[in-house]
Order: sequence, then C-alpha cells, then structure tokens
Amino acid sequence: MREPGQRQVMAFDFGTRRIGVAFGQELLGSARPLSMLPARDGIPDWLVIEKLIAEWQPDQMVVGLPLNMDDTENDMCDRARKFGKRLHGRFHVPVAMVDERLTSFEAKGEVMAAGGERDFGKHGVDDLAAVLILETWFRQVAD
Repeated sequence: MREPGQRQVMAFDFGTRRIGVAFGQELLGSARPLSMLPARDGIPDWLVIEKLIAEWQPDQMVVGLPLNMDDTENDMCDRARKFGKRLHGRFHVPVAMVDERLTSFEAKGEVMAAGGERDFGKHGVDDLAAVLILETWFRQVAD
C-alpha cells in the first residue's frame, strides 16, 4: 500500500444499467477513463471488476454518491453505498464515497462540446463521469 499522496485510485460511477470506471494517481491529481461496465439492475459482472483491480492494483477506491441538489439522499444513494460496501468486502481495498452531483451532466457537456455522439442512452458517459468523481476526490484529499 502506497502512502497518502502517492496512491493509485480507481473510481466508479454507479448506475443500474452501466458502471463507469476511471483510474488515476493521487500525486498527479488527474484521472483517465478505463471502462463502462454493463450492469443488470445495478449488479455488475464481478469477475470483470476483479480483473480490473488485479490489473490496476488500486490502493483506494471511490464511488460516486448521487445526492439530491438539496443535499438529501435518495434510493440511488443507498444503492451506490451498497455497491461501495460490496467492493470493499470483495477486494479489501478502502472505499470512499464522493458527492457526484452534476458529474454526468458535466460529462455530457464535455462530449457535446467536443462534437461527440449525443445519444447518451446508447453511448454513455459513465466512464467520463467516473473521471470527474475521481478528480473531485483528489481535490478533497488535497485540501
């Protein structure tokens, strides 16, 4: 396990149909998209996640927490927390929850600004949202 400030971190944008995955290094404070994993009612193929974790060897994991705009929680918050607990239970890597409000909105804006595909149901932005979640976490731990 690397020291704080040197950690490699994997982030997840939890969803019921897709889960975005990003990876970054705390020292650089930046992240890159890795994958968008299909999910069935929020349940991923855990073997695919296991392979990603084996390949990237994260010291820390981060899961986006989709709070309402008024700071209240909703059903998706419960599901995202449950996903985070399952990650920790299966892989024994620390998991932090991070406010992810507007990350999907921001990711869609970035794709549209770059002239990308606008059918977000078919071409998701979950991996880009995971990048934004991870960069938010990097800023929080740096403060």
